[in-house]
Amino acid sequence: MRWKFRCLVLFFVLVYLFLFCDLQSLAEEKDGLKLYSQSAVLMDGYSGRVLYGKNEKQVRPMASTTKIMTCILALEMGDLDDLVTASSCAASQPKVHMGVKKGEKYLLKDLLYGLMLESYNDAAVMIAEYIGGTGKDFARLMNKKAEDLGCRDTWFITPNGLDAKETDETGKERIHSTTAEDLARIMVYCIQQSPKKEEFLKITQTQDRTFYDSENKHQIQCRNHNAFLTMMDGALTGKTGFTGGAGYSYVGALKKDGKLFVIALLGCSWPPYKTRKWSDAGILFSYGLKNYNKTDLYKHLGKTEPVPVKVEGGICWGEEEKSFVLAKEREIELSQIELSALIKEGEKTRKKVILPRKLDAPVREGEKIGSVRYYIEDMLMGELSLYSDRSVKKMDILTAWGHVLSLWRI
Repeated sequence: MRWKFRCLVLFFVLVYLFLFCDLQSLAEEKDGLKLYSQSAVLMDGYSGRVLYGKNEKQVRPMASTTKIMTCILALEMGDLDDLVTASSCAASQPKVHMGVKKGEKYLLKDLLYGLMLESYNDAAVMIAEYIGGTGKDFARLMNKKAEDLGCRDTWFITPNGLDAKETDETGKERIHSTTAEDLARIMVYCIQQSPKKEEFLKITQTQDRTFYDSENKHQIQCRNHNAFLTMMDGALTGKTGFTGGAGYSYVGALKKDGKLFVIALLGCSWPPYKTRKWSDAGILFSYGLKNYNKTDLYKHLGKTEPVPVKVEGGICWGEEEKSFVLAKEREIELSQIELSALIKEGEKTRKKVILPRKLDAPVREGEKIGSVRYYIEDMLMGELSLYSDRSVKKMDILTAWGHVLSLWRI
């Protein structure tokens, strides 16, 4: 009887600690935002600038939000009409799964719907082995892609997001993890920069999908579990996730009134608080819509006036005593380039002209000789090149002697 009493006391202590810590995290917020998530970020979907962050650089497991990387790599590297065969490894994956059997074949495009709508773990392994050959080799592709995107605090081990750990090639202990900032940056790539962004959005916006294996024996029905798609006007895409180690997680995007926002939530409570991620998502998106406006920095800060730059060692006759060129923007670039960014009232924007103090002849007309850098506060947002408006030939003995002769003839 005594051991039952002790177990009951321990249970209530754990419940108390869980609720206390959860409420503490809710209270310790900044900028008036009360979030349940242990890590969260609101990102400018155009520029990738962090607009709001809470422990956004803290490394944490991310569960099935992993699958946005699995999906975009499959879209970029695979053929959607290829048949993909289930291995014994794929067939042994835990729930949530399609329940594939070894040897069954499915179209890659169908597996991607299963991956993103129902978050099937066996579909993820099938895709990984099809693209990478093995799950381990596919993880290398995932990590290489993350590195290319500037995600320095991300480490993929599994294609489905199941909690995992390993020792890397340098002997360092790693867990399957990312940060809220890195995860949001991957989503920005998926919907803005990837050559397969339209295909990604089509899959993740689909509500229902039914498909079969290649022999029409196994029917799979999928329903999109991203409930936020119908919760807020402008919701664009997203992916949920949960494991015991990660808690509830979510990465999503919203586009409204010309504004594009991306959020990532990690450690957003544990069972039974499954819906808290939707509360946090609504709070972050609403904050962004209320406080930020889309701005084209090039137009906002105006055209840069031509700047003279001295040229040494150049032919100077026909000019004033010293050779020079004008550093100018190209009109065609000004008409074609847009540097969109979401800016909050009161944030300072500026531009800085970067030019050498002097140039050495020869200088060609249209040669890039400098740049204009555009900033929000102290963050570099973009750069526009400056070009020489004329050519300046180099002074040498032959050209000087020829000039003297031409004057003598005159």
